[in-house]
Amino acid sequence: MNPSASDQPVAPPPLPRLLDQIRSPSDVKGLSAAQLPRLAEELRDEIITVTSLNGGHVAPNLGVVELTIALHRVFNTPEDQFVFDVSHQGYVHKLLTGRGGGAFRKLRQTGGLSGFLSRSESPHDGYGAGHAGTALSAALGMATARDLRGSHEHVVAVCGDAAFTCGITMEALNNIVACTRRLIVILNDNEWSIAKNVGAMAKYLNRLSTSPTYNKIHHDLEKFFTSLPHGPEMHHLWMKWKRETKDFFVESSLFEKFGLRYLGPIDGHNIDELVKNLEFAKHSDGPILLHVLTKKGLGLEAAQKSPEKFHGLGSFDPVTGESRKPAPGTPPNYQDVFGQALARLAKADPRIVGITAAMPSGTGLSPLAAECPKQFFDVGIAEEHAVLFAAGLAARGLRPVCAIYSTFLQRAYDPIIHDVCLQNLPVVFCLDRAGLSPNDGPTHHGLFDLAYARCVPNAVVMQPKDEDELADMLQTGLQLNGPSFIRYPRGAARGVPIKAQPATIPIGQAEMLRPGSNLMIWALGPMVHDALMIAEKLAAEEGLSCGVVNARFVKPLDRTLLLSQAACLPLLVTMEDHVLAGGFGSAVLEVLHEADCPVTVERIGWPDRFVEHGSNVEDLRATGGLSFDDMYRRVKERYRNLSTEAVEIDA
Repeated sequence: MNPSASDQPVAPPPLPRLLDQIRSPSDVKGLSAAQLPRLAEELRDEIITVTSLNGGHVAPNLGVVELTIALHRVFNTPEDQFVFDVSHQGYVHKLLTGRGGGAFRKLRQTGGLSGFLSRSESPHDGYGAGHAGTALSAALGMATARDLRGSHEHVVAVCGDAAFTCGITMEALNNIVACTRRLIVILNDNEWSIAKNVGAMAKYLNRLSTSPTYNKIHHDLEKFFTSLPHGPEMHHLWMKWKRETKDFFVESSLFEKFGLRYLGPIDGHNIDELVKNLEFAKHSDGPILLHVLTKKGLGLEAAQKSPEKFHGLGSFDPVTGESRKPAPGTPPNYQDVFGQALARLAKADPRIVGITAAMPSGTGLSPLAAECPKQFFDVGIAEEHAVLFAAGLAARGLRPVCAIYSTFLQRAYDPIIHDVCLQNLPVVFCLDRAGLSPNDGPTHHGLFDLAYARCVPNAVVMQPKDEDELADMLQTGLQLNGPSFIRYPRGAARGVPIKAQPATIPIGQAEMLRPGSNLMIWALGPMVHDALMIAEKLAAEEGLSCGVVNARFVKPLDRTLLLSQAACLPLLVTMEDHVLAGGFGSAVLEVLHEADCPVTVERIGWPDRFVEHGSNVEDLRATGGLSFDDMYRRVKERYRNLSTEAVEIDA
């Protein structure tokens, strides 16, 4: 006899989410210790759900869930200050500081939360950042300011292990004991930055975290000295003696040599252990470093298996971890076109080498690493070193190609000038993400490179209109006996065929794409396509003959073509995916001014302000007055105004 439906066991209703009850860090403190693992699970579910739709830095945030919970259990923001290195691992912090629910669901979207920490977004974000290696110096400055003011808040720097491959972090480490007696440094050691960490520091941290002998000796000695009468004083004397006798009894960690007390390694996913050690650090009378071991991508199997892919990516299937496929027929990304072209050229010429700063896949250098491993160098998050290293290679006859995002190459500006360009060394700088990086926002947009590159003597600066021209420009740069810069945007290329053998472009020669007798548009890079569409629309709707020039070179400009057109046309328009200040349009104005040419120039580019994050390029262009309709209207109205003025003058 079958039991009736009423006899069937009824599943208990699901528990309300703890995360929905979190409005501020005080709510985290109000939970019991037994509830915290459940909160951690809910945080991971929320991050996976949102990033699977919006994309984002998935693996870094999944790895710091328990650590961030523990930080908010022990400290009190915004009075206490957290400084996250890079801050792309700040999603958990956002969710615990009143930015959950609908706000977090619009993460990295137009009008939504930033993917990084931002001082303008919340008082709980004590310091914003988007580049690695900044946390320790900034936190030291904040701690020193506290000391000078006479206040008592805590400052905590959360640094990934890869941050210690940055020279600036080591400079800060060297200055801590000279500036403050109270600073807490958390070394979040997951063995990854974006790619697998490289270099001596990575090997050292691995030895430190896996040496049971080292940790047992230090733990046993600390326990022995603190058990003696006047234990804390005895332990302090022991630590001082150990430093001054240069590790006669037992070797110190590197950090202790810099004057920081070292604690660890600590299980970064054990909240009780984290809280206990953070409480100890909170009451320490000297700078202290907690070495925390975490697993990047914990909670999403695909992210744990492929932490490089899940460091930062677009939308994906939250179950399988597979990236959502682009529409059929979508062209390859510019970075991949570049990487494949470089690998082909490097196979044919062993002098060619590729250099990346911890981003082999992001810059497209993975094919070179696979096919020509001896011609590939990943130097870690050390852009300044990458450029100097390239200079040394070039000085001895090699042909180095530095593939670095536009925004990150800014960090190496001094060696670009003094070591590469001053010595006129043949280094090719390939600047990926030139223009917008929409979801990432102002720290990642590449809107300043033309200004900082074209003012440097000996530099050749260029930008292709499509992927075939990118391959030609790479070939061209490798033929030069001096430095060159090639900038290209993020995302899919134009879909044009690529020649089997790239061509060498005459230096400084623009490309005439469309003749015009009324006005001429000089466009650069992705703006060339927009310029051609504007010209077509002006012809169809206004009956205007609008020419288009693919400038190709910002330095040197094609002066001959520019001045010949300026002599016979009333209006020149420049279009660039770059800030107007010091950019391509400025270069055109300088040439015209030097030639005393009175032609009217309409410059189209980004205004003098930082561009925020957004869902896509189109949204951001609309906010900056660079939508297609905006640009078309500006060109049309400027020509109309000139025509009206000319008629009035004739009358």
